[in-house]
Amino acid sequence: MIEAELKARVRDPERVLAGLESCAAGHAEVYRDTYYDTAGRELTGEDRELRVRTVRGPEATRTVLTYKGARVDEASGSKPEAETAVEDAAAVHEIVRGLGYTPVIEFEKHCRNYGFTSRGRRMLATLVRVPEVGGQHWIELETVVPDDELAAALADVREVLADLGIEDGDLTTEQYTDAVAAARA
Repeated sequence: MIEAELKARVRDPERVLAGLESCAAGHAEVYRDTYYDTAGRELTGEDRELRVRTVRGPEATRTVLTYKGARVDEASGSKPEAETAVEDAAAVHEIVRGLGYTPVIEFEKHCRNYGFTSRGRRMLATLVRVPEVGGQHWIELETVVPDDELAAALADVREVLADLGIEDGDLTTEQYTDAVAAARA
C-alpha cells in the first residue's frame, strides 16, 4: 500500500480550518517524533525513514513505529509506509537503539486531524504547526491506496486541496526534519 499524500504550505489557516471543519470534527494532538538512522546515514541516503512517534491527545497517549520506503512519486513525495502501534514507548526506543540506530532529530508537531470521505476515498487531513519553525502552517492530505491507484488518488487529493483554497504553488515536498534542522542551525 502507498500513502498517496500531498503537503502544502497554508497561507490562510483560518480558511483551511473552516473548510476542514465543514468536512468533519477535528481533534487536536501533539506528535513527538524521533527519527533514527545509522551512523553513516544509510536510511537518509536511500530516502528511507525510521520514526518513533508518541501522540498525545486529550483522551489518550499512543506510540507508533513507522518505516517509510523510498519515494515512489517525486512530485508528491509519496512513499510506501508500514506502521504499527507500540505498547511501550521506552522499550521501542531501546530496541531501535539496540539494533544500531541512533536518534538523528526529535521535534514536536502540533496537529489538528480530520478524517472524512471525499471522491469515494477515505482521507485524513492534518493541519500542522511546528513550533520551532515559527508561525508557519502546513496541511497534509492523504489516502492509502494500492500501488496501481497512486496517480488517480493523488488527483483526488489535489482536488480536495483546491476545494480548501490550496493552490498548486503552495505544494511542497519539504520535510519537517529539514525545516527543523534549518531552524536550529
